[in-house]
Amino acid sequence: MAHKAGFVNIIGNPNVGKSTLMNAFVGEKLSIITSKAQTTRHRILGIVNGEDFQVILSDTPGIIKPAYQLQESMMDFVKSAFEDADVLVYMVEIGEKELKDESFFNKIIHSEIPVLLLLNKIDKSNQEQLEEQVQLWQQKVPNAEIFPVSALEGFNVPQVFNRIVELLPDSPPFYPKDTLTDKPERFFVNEIIREKILIHYKKEIPYSVEIDTEEFFEEEEIIRMRSVIMVERETQKGIIIGHKGAALKRVGVEARKDLEKFFGKQVHLELYVKVNKNWRSDSKQLRRFGYSGDKK
Repeated sequence: MAHKAGFVNIIGNPNVGKSTLMNAFVGEKLSIITSKAQTTRHRILGIVNGEDFQVILSDTPGIIKPAYQLQESMMDFVKSAFEDADVLVYMVEIGEKELKDESFFNKIIHSEIPVLLLLNKIDKSNQEQLEEQVQLWQQKVPNAEIFPVSALEGFNVPQVFNRIVELLPDSPPFYPKDTLTDKPERFFVNEIIREKILIHYKKEIPYSVEIDTEEFFEEEEIIRMRSVIMVERETQKGIIIGHKGAALKRVGVEARKDLEKFFGKQVHLELYVKVNKNWRSDSKQLRRFGYSGDKK
């Protein structure tokens, strides 16, 4: 029996629903989701296996004009998504009219690989608006197949997935068939903690934070973890900890509950906060946290 396999890379502006879509395809919460822009920092693979296919999905950071080195590295992940894709999924939301970076947009409209344009959040529109949007994007990206979807509600998601499988090249699987993602367990610990910080803190705080899980010991009944929340300034450390440690405790409690769901096992989580000055612009630190760290 013929077997299909390939890389399907999801790109688009910040906050259009890329992570929600990937999680819907995979059936697991691999990418963190919040209402804040720039939630995704890395390129995260989610792998869906069937008897005769392997779809390797890639969630990427939202396309922005970089303001500091961390964001430059985030855009490097997006560039790499163009280089190895067998199918490109370009996500827009109702009311959107353009991609925030012209060079990326040119790559999409001149792409030689299949492009699926997903018009997301249609649950927030009416029929007239939807028809106008479909027409607009047909003109802007004539090489794309357009699918109206609601990633959150699951509307049209199975149809898009079936079309992806149809478009994949014949190939043996790239990963063992029981593989769900290319990321190690500690990566998901870091992301789940960071998600709680994005939810509970405002302004610049979530964007100044990186998580480093220093210890991860799995025993038969429990996983013991020790994670450090890195911030850039002393004042941010105080905000993260909160009055009598209440804010940090809330992050810990909520993260632990999600980690127990994710790993299917009891979790003991210790959280600490450290100041790591200007880590977002420090090449060495960025490489340590899994970003490229290379200056343009």
